[in-house]
Amino acid sequence: MKKFLLAVASVVLGTVSAMAADLAPQYTKAPAIAPSYNWSGFYVGANVGGQWGSADPTTSTVFSPTGYFAASSVPAIAAVGAQKFNSSSVTGGLTAGYNWQVNQAVFGLEGDINYFGFKGGATGSAVYPCCAPFSFAVSSQVSADWLATIRGRIGFVATPNWLIYATGGAAIAEVRSNFKFTDIFSVTESAAIRDTRVGWTAGVGSEHAIGGGWSLKAEYLYVDLGRSTATSTNLTAGALQNVFTHSVDLKSNIVRVGVNYKFGGPVVARY
Repeated sequence: MKKFLLAVASVVLGTVSAMAADLAPQYTKAPAIAPSYNWSGFYVGANVGGQWGSADPTTSTVFSPTGYFAASSVPAIAAVGAQKFNSSSVTGGLTAGYNWQVNQAVFGLEGDINYFGFKGGATGSAVYPCCAPFSFAVSSQVSADWLATIRGRIGFVATPNWLIYATGGAAIAEVRSNFKFTDIFSVTESAAIRDTRVGWTAGVGSEHAIGGGWSLKAEYLYVDLGRSTATSTNLTAGALQNVFTHSVDLKSNIVRVGVNYKFGGPVVARY
């Protein structure tokens, strides 16, 4: 009988102990604190990509009773002088900027200077309407070696490490153009434009922080440098003169990738 009672007591005590263990508070380890990237701060970087652009150089003249050209030659020269060509090249350079993050929004100011590599030319010819079969030719060349931009940026933090932004501002480049008119009678006219153009640019981009202050970005920019114009009176046809007008505009699409390094800036802890 004693053995039976001892066995029953052991079972009861074991059951009570198990129930007590189930009812006891359960403790779990708190999750580790994960740092969240903050985009505020000064940064520098480099970029490389490609540009695909176009130029529209024009050459025209005016009719004068004491000038060299017949009235019918003026529209013919303007038609041949309305030229267009495309240019593409590798581009790359250096970037610097500053960001301010306010909640999920990021505001910034960025500047860069890049090798631009725009270069191209065109030549056209036609017969004088008044004087067939005598002909004339117009040629033009345009180049821009460098491009600088000063832009604002406004972005949205899609995830703590991923920024999507729009950007826009001023685009600056030295545009160089050369023009030449010749005809079968060895009459020539030439002009050159050297103009540091201030145009505009706008685009979009994405930037991803990879740690240690480093981030990778991809960006598209559209650039419009506007139109430059020059006139000349150096037509060499004895005592006869004609005023020529030359102009050029330049536009480009730029796609590039880059790497930035941000100095300092707060890191916010998140659970």
